[in-house]
Order: sequence, then structure tokens, then C-alpha cells
Amino acid sequence: MPASPPASTERPVIAVLCERATDRPPGLDGLPADFRYCAADGLREAVRGARALMLWDFFSTAVRDVWADADALEWIHVTAAGVDTLLFDELRDSAVVVTNAHGVFDRPIAEYVLGAVIANAKDSLRSFELQRDRRWQHRETRSVLGAKALVVGTGAIGRETARLLRAAGLEVRGAGRVARGDDPDFGEIVASSNLPAEVGWADHLVIAAPLTAATRGLVDAAVLAAMRPGAHLVNVARGPIVDETALLAAVRDGRIAATLDVFDNEPLPPEHPLWDAPNVTVTAHMSGDVIGWRDTLGDQFATNVRRWLAGEPLLNIVDKKLGYIPTGDR
Repeated sequence: MPASPPASTERPVIAVLCERATDRPPGLDGLPADFRYCAADGLREAVRGARALMLWDFFSTAVRDVWADADALEWIHVTAAGVDTLLFDELRDSAVVVTNAHGVFDRPIAEYVLGAVIANAKDSLRSFELQRDRRWQHRETRSVLGAKALVVGTGAIGRETARLLRAAGLEVRGAGRVARGDDPDFGEIVASSNLPAEVGWADHLVIAAPLTAATRGLVDAAVLAAMRPGAHLVNVARGPIVDETALLAAVRDGRIAATLDVFDNEPLPPEHPLWDAPNVTVTAHMSGDVIGWRDTLGDQFATNVRRWLAGEPLLNIVDKKLGYIPTGDR
């Protein structure tokens, strides 16, 4: 989608929402624009007259609260792959273009998933416990060669995950909106709406889908009950895609294991039972955050700013109705 270039005599105003007003995203120095940096409590003033908005605080929901003040806004950029915390009806129905950080997190998240799969197969949690207790206990573990992984979400992150898992010797299928065969990355894609009938095939169920109305609560008690005994769930997408109450029951019963990077409420409260649940690995929503990721995000936005200023099409435009970039059926 082309963007209208600012008039040559003006420097457009770009508001930048940060977690703290003193934060400064890298890569923006030298761009011919006037940046207004703010935290959520200053967004209402910062967005007035601004033609673009960068969400450096990418989980913030503050845009909805100041929407009436966004009187000149043309473009919002979210420095994350998921845009679920940003979208609301008035924004979806507007002409404002939304872009995201498509491509930045694909490989890091795929590496995280591969690491989780290997750690599960090699019983790493138990090894850590034994080391802590100074106990020498010889055990046999499983190979990932020939194991089966079902990746829910066939967008860029899911595809990179599928490629890496295949390279490690796993058999992989995808689950998306539309079932089809002969996919170059997944081989076969099954319908995510039919997950209870599909998950029994997999040793590892990987959740890599965007959070939308169709995926919220997708992995419910029926899906978890249909997983094969001893299977492993990895969630690198959004917490609300998985029913946490049903998941907690499944891991407490010893039916499945889980590696969780995302949760319904973040940070995960210290009293939450998932911290101590058996066969559960908890990480702090960090699967895509490798060293240098902030620099990459800043450079990506700066590239789009230059395109915007030149009147060129913006990169990574999100379909606001779908809630993601439609590069394939998710």
C-alpha cells in the first residue's frame, strides 16, 4: 500500500510510545522527522498532530484510550509480530495503516522451539533437579529423530519453526485455517478447527498462531485430552490461545508436559500454580529476544520511515480485519 509523502517543506511528527518517557529506541537519529517520546500517560498529548506512531511499548493498550485525539494519524507501527493488544474496532474501520515487526523474530523463536523440543526429549528438567540435589541417576532419554511435531500457525514464524524442526529430523505437519497438502514447509496442513482429531498424531504440539477471535481458546480441554500421553506442548504465541486451567489440570495429572513462554497475565504472578507445576518450563516471554533484537527493530522501523517519507509502499502491512499479515492461511 503506498503512503502519501509529507510535503517537502514539513517535517512530519512521529509519536513514539515507550514504557518510560526517557526511553529512546535505537536507529532513529538522523531521520528527517520530529519525534515525540512519551509513556502511556503522555500519549494523548504526543499523538495530537502526529502523522505516525511507533509502539516501542508494544504490549500497551493505550492507543484505544487516546483514539479521539489521533487527529492526523496515518500509520501505526508495532515493534512486535502480534498486534492483538493494539487492534480495536475504530482502528480496524479507519484508514490508518498498521505495520508490524514481521521477520525479526522468526529464526529466534524457531530456535527456542527446537531447544524446547530437545530439552523435553532429553528430560532436561529432571536432570536439573538431580543436579541441584547432587544425585547421580542414570536414565535413558528419547531421540528427536523421527518424532512428530504439529505446528499450529502457518505464518512466517510457524514456517521457520517447521523448517528447523525438519532439519533436526522431526516429522512436521502444520495446522491452519484451511487444510491442504503438498506445502513446501509443512508437507500437510490440517484444519486448526479440527485440532481434537489431529493432535493425537503429535509428540510435540507447537502454538505459533496469532491471537484472533478464531484462535482465542483454541487449545481447550478437548484438545489437551486428545493429546497422546506424554506429549509436549510449546506455546510461543499468546497465552489466551491455550486454556490455562485445562492445561494446569493436564500437567498435574502427568498426561502431558509443557514449555510456556506466554501466559494469560504477564508477568506471570509469583503465586501462579504454573510456576511449580510438574513437567512445566516457564520463560518470561523471551523466545524471540536474542541479543541485538532492539537494534534490529529500530533499524526496521527506520527503513519504513524512509519509505514513508519517499512515498514508497510500506513494508509489513497488517490486514486489520484478520489481525496479521496474510502471507498464508494461519
